[in-house]
Amino acid sequence: MEKKPKLLVAFNTVEEAYKLFETKFDVVRPPKGRDFTKEEIIKLLGDFDALGSVFDIPIDDEIIKAGGDKLKIVANYAVGYNNIDLDAAKKNGLAVTNTPKTVVAPTAELVMALMLSASRRIAEQDALMLQYKENLKMTRIDCLGIDLAGKTLGVIGFGNIGKAVAERAKAFGMNVLYNKRNSLTKEEEEHLGVNYASVDEIFRNADVVTLHTPLTPETKHLASRERIFAMKNTAILVNASRGAVVDEEALVDALENGRIMAAALDVFENSDKPNPKLYKLPNVVMTPHVGTQTYDARLDMAKELFDNLVGFFFKNGEGVAFVVDPR
Repeated sequence: MEKKPKLLVAFNTVEEAYKLFETKFDVVRPPKGRDFTKEEIIKLLGDFDALGSVFDIPIDDEIIKAGGDKLKIVANYAVGYNNIDLDAAKKNGLAVTNTPKTVVAPTAELVMALMLSASRRIAEQDALMLQYKENLKMTRIDCLGIDLAGKTLGVIGFGNIGKAVAERAKAFGMNVLYNKRNSLTKEEEEHLGVNYASVDEIFRNADVVTLHTPLTPETKHLASRERIFAMKNTAILVNASRGAVVDEEALVDALENGRIMAAALDVFENSDKPNPKLYKLPNVVMTPHVGTQTYDARLDMAKELFDNLVGFFFKNGEGVAFVVDPR
């Protein structure tokens, strides 16, 4: 029998994922309920052909070097891959893959949930219900939200997730402006029912701005103080991309001073740790980076990671979502 490639899975996930991996690979997984530490990965990795990584485990030059000549691929369990030192991977001839397909629907759904929660002030009213219980008294004009129907959504970063958010927003009756590096054709815009606008135009004119860009030197603080303060005072900022795309201190100032209505955040600037001032603001909805935190998504992502590994080791790269292709 042909020897199976050895796979070190660095992260904790649903049990069905490990069972799937074991159909084609000799798998070592972390103790149930936790990830491997960096020290554990370094100690083990030299005996493995593949490393299964995840967005919140940094795969740096030290880890990559620990893989030695045997390690061939780092398969990331995420669409983002800024946790991986790509220069070190290229230097050591490693393939790097991600899971761009299966994250789209759950992340888009979370964005809509955040948008709805902020626009209808759901988290704020839930907190009031918990605090005052049956003694809560609200008049017809207390804690007023806004309708989404008829409002303008600005989508900055119009990849698969941005498009999926736009499609869902259209179903809510929203008008959609988008921005991406290379604009769509007029035919594509008409088909999707969206219109191109510059980043500055979106911040000035949209009722809701949602961010879907990767974190690069160019996109750090793309939501700058100037742009945030240019938003309508009834506008909402949503971020489920990367925390540092937003100048968080400027956002806090805008929220504290009523320069915008609300913010809905799944990611945060300081290693996914919110600015402490955000905890005190009632016009903020926060989730702890859970764009794909559903059972369906976790299993589907495992299947996509598995398909990448199978394509790499058994199908000469066919169907693999390469970030770095060493061939």
